[in-house]
Amino acid sequence: METEYYKFGPYKIDPKEVFYSTDLSYAMVNLRPVVPGNCSLLNLRRNAAKCHILFDLCMYISSVGELCDGPEAGQTVAHVHIHILPRKSGDFEKNDEIYDAIDEKENELKQKLDLDKERKDRSLDEMAEEAAEYRKLFS
Repeated sequence: METEYYKFGPYKIDPKEVFYSTDLSYAMVNLRPVVPGNCSLLNLRRNAAKCHILFDLCMYISSVGELCDGPEAGQTVAHVHIHILPRKSGDFEKNDEIYDAIDEKENELKQKLDLDKERKDRSLDEMAEEAAEYRKLFS
């Protein structure tokens, strides 16, 4: 898909960061990857309608590259699954405090797995280089 830029919520994503796209979805490299190969899959639509498209894209991207799966990926149950975080009004004093709670749990996990690596923003050139390498896998 040729576009001036992709939308990700309020953000404009440079096409150089995108390594695969369809009429309804796209895959992009991350600004702050946790591990090599960390990428994001997005619907071109901003809402959850047709979210099955993301699962289709996930299966395709995972089948071409190395799927992060199993204990090394933090998977504690050897079965494909999705985590859902049910929310209700007032469950946190400030809505974004859920991220602090997630970070706390992630820090506990990092201590157990010794994954305490610094994540830093990458330049557009660095992300474009990675996306170009991934594009080769899908052409």
